Amino acid sequence: MRITSFTDYSLRTLMYLANLPADQLSSIKEVSTFYNISQNHMSKVIAQLAKCGYIHTIKGKGGGISLAISPDKIRIGRVIQQLEKKLDGVDCLSSNCPLQPGCKLKIALIKAVESYITTLNEYTLADFVENNEDISYLLQLDPT
Repeated sequence: MRITSFTDYSLRTLMYLANLPADQLSSIKEVSTFYNISQNHMSKVIAQLAKCGYIHTIKGKGGGISLAISPDKIRIGRVIQQLEKKLDGVDCLSSNCPLQPGCKLKIALIKAVESYITTLNEYTLADFVENNEDISYLLQLDPT
């Protein structure tokens, strides 16, 4: 299974924000500069993460972005499900394939996607960032 770069950037953004001290805000500019992503693209990532309820956005002077949910409550599989428009593995699940009515491959692919999400849901954002000095060092932040 592959995830889109949009989902990849979203997960990276959540990791970045999870490493900030609880009372510290970040900005679209700060995160996009750190990951070398255009601010325009990062704005779309932030908007979607806010729409999904993962981050708070505060507009205006003194505003910024921060996590809205504790990292131990953010399930990675759920994030991917919410951000990926297409998780069926291959096009045969959405196309008008003449084999579709009797195809067992489709069933196997559906099970594979379910297993993928189930496995990723065993992990939370906290599993990747908390007590992880390597990530904190790479993000150049103090470990939380």
